[in-house]
Amino acid sequence: MMNEEQISDIIQGWRNTPEDDLKLEDYQKFKDFGSACLNDGDSARLLTFLQDEKNQGLVKSMGCVLSAPLVNEILKKGKTSDHSQAAITQLTKICSPDELLYSMLETIEDINPGAISETILVLIPHLQTVLLRLEEGKAAGLGQTLSALQKQLSRLPVPYTHQQEEADDYGLCRCCNALAAFAKPFMEEMKRKNGNCIAASEDEELKAELLKFCMWSLREPLLEAELNRDRKTSLWLFATEIMVILPAIQESLSELLFFNSVKKITQTDNNQNRDSKACLAYLLFVQLLSMDTFPAVYSPVFILQCNMEYINQLLSSKKESHLLKGLALYQKSLESVQDNTLAVSLLELRSFNSVPQNLRQVLIECPMKHLRESGLKVFQLFIDKLDPEAKHKFFRCMLKTSNHAGVESHIIKNIRTQVEFSMQPGNANKWFLGEEFLSLLKLVFCLPQGAETDLLHNMDRIMESLNLLRYLLIRDKDLKSTTDVWEETCRIKDEYLKMLRVCISISRGYYSAELKALREDQKLKAKEARDAARSSRLVKSITVKHEKISDISPEGQHQVLQSALVTFDLMESLIVRIEEITEEKLKTPSKTTFSDL
Repeated sequence: MMNEEQISDIIQGWRNTPEDDLKLEDYQKFKDFGSACLNDGDSARLLTFLQDEKNQGLVKSMGCVLSAPLVNEILKKGKTSDHSQAAITQLTKICSPDELLYSMLETIEDINPGAISETILVLIPHLQTVLLRLEEGKAAGLGQTLSALQKQLSRLPVPYTHQQEEADDYGLCRCCNALAAFAKPFMEEMKRKNGNCIAASEDEELKAELLKFCMWSLREPLLEAELNRDRKTSLWLFATEIMVILPAIQESLSELLFFNSVKKITQTDNNQNRDSKACLAYLLFVQLLSMDTFPAVYSPVFILQCNMEYINQLLSSKKESHLLKGLALYQKSLESVQDNTLAVSLLELRSFNSVPQNLRQVLIECPMKHLRESGLKVFQLFIDKLDPEAKHKFFRCMLKTSNHAGVESHIIKNIRTQVEFSMQPGNANKWFLGEEFLSLLKLVFCLPQGAETDLLHNMDRIMESLNLLRYLLIRDKDLKSTTDVWEETCRIKDEYLKMLRVCISISRGYYSAELKALREDQKLKAKEARDAARSSRLVKSITVKHEKISDISPEGQHQVLQSALVTFDLMESLIVRIEEITEEKLKTPSKTTFSDL
C-alpha cells in the first residue's frame, strides 16, 4: 500500500505529463487508485478527487477506466452508493464520450449473468448522457449500445403470466421501461429533423438504428409476452412506446408490413424479421395499437392476404404465446371479410395453403385444450369465408391430406351444411349439387385402408359420412335433377356400404375374440390366484395372444372392447336405416317426412 505522500507524488506526476505521453501503466495505476478508494469505503474521497478543478485534465484523459469499478460499487452498495453515482455522472460530463462509451460497452459485454438487469439499470441513464454528447458517430454509437443491451436482455426469461410480470423477478420489465426512456430523446431528435426536405446520411442512419431497435423489441421480448390492452402491464406499456417510435421516425406501418421495407435492417435471419412483423401485425390489428395512423384504404381481403405470412409464421411455432397471437391475428383478419367471398385463386398462394396445414397441426397435436378450441373456431371461420368453389377445393385437399378422423369428420359435417345451403332457392351450384360434387363424394365415401380400416380410430369420420349419406337420400330431389349425378351417387353409396359391412364384420369378429380371450384370461387369473393362495406360489404374468396385457385394468379392457362392439352395432343400425330409406324412396320417390330429417 502506498502512503498519502506517494499518492500525491503520482498524481502530481500525471498532472505534469501531457495526455499523449501517458502510458498503459499510468491508466492501470489510475484505475488501481480509484478501486482502492472504493474498496476502503472512501467513495467520497474519490468523488472529491474527480470534481477537483486541478484534476479535470487527468479525469478527461483517464477517467473512463473508472466506470467499471464504479458500476460494481453501485451494484454492491445499492441505494447507499450516492457518491459512486455522482462520480459516474462526473465522468460522463468530463471524459471523452467516445472512450467512455467504449468502456461502458465493455462493461455490458462482461456483465455478470446474475446481475444483468441491475447492471443495465445502472448504466442506461449514463449511456444516454454519453451518446447525447457525441458530435459524430451518434447513430453508430446508439446502434452499438442498443445491440449490446438487447443482447444481454435476451438472456433473461420473459414473464408470461400477469403475476410473473408484476413480480418481475429478473428485472426484464424494469429494463424495458428504462430502454424506452433511453430511446426517447433520439426519437425526439428524429421528429425535429423530419421537417427537413433533405435528410442527412447521419439522420438516415439514426432512423435505421431506431427501427432496428423497434423490430428487435417486437421479437424479444414482446412476441413472448402476454399483451392485452385491458391490462396495462409493464410490457404492454413498452409495446405502446415501440408503436409510438415507428410513426415518430416516419416509418410507415403499411410499408413495413405489406411491402417489405425492412431492407434497411441488416439482420441476417429473415425468420427474425418475420417474427418481428408478426408481432407488429398482432399489436396493430388485434390490440389496435397505432391503428389511428394506419391507412384505411386497404380492403379486408388484401389485409388478410398480407397477414397470412405472419399468421403462418406464428402458427408454425410450438410456443403458446406465438400460437395465441397467431390464432387471434387469423381471427381478426378473417372477421372483416364477407362470408362466401374468398376466391379459389387465393388457395393457390403458398400462405393460404400453409396456414390451414399448420392450424391442422394445432388441432391435432397441441396439448393445450384452450388452443385447440380456439383453433377449431378459427378453422370454421376460414371455411365460412370461402366461396363455394374454394370450399369444394379446400374440402378435397383436407380429406386427402389431413389423415385425422376428427378433422375429416368436421369437413364432412361442413359438406352437409353446404349441400343444404345449395338446395335453398337461388343458391344452387355445381360444386355441391352438380357433377363436381361427385369428386367430393368419392373422397367422403371411402375407407382409408379398405376392409382393414380401423373403425374405432376412424369412428368420427365414418359416423359423419353415414349421416351425410342418410341426408342425401332423404333430400334426393335436387340430386335427381341430374340423372347421371344421382346414378353415380347411388353407385358410390352401394360400394361404400358394401365395403363398410365387410369391415364391420371383420372388426366385430376380432373384438369379439379379444373379449372372449379376456374373459378366459380373467377366469385363468382367478384360478391361479386361488392356487397361489393354497400353494404360496408367485403369480406369473398373463398374456393375451402372446402380447402383454396393457396397463389398463381387466375391467377397463372389458369396457373398451364392449364399447367397440356397441359402436359397430350403431354403425350397422345406421346402414340398415339408410337401406330402409332407399327402399321407401323406391316405393314413394317424392315423399320426404320431417321424421327422416
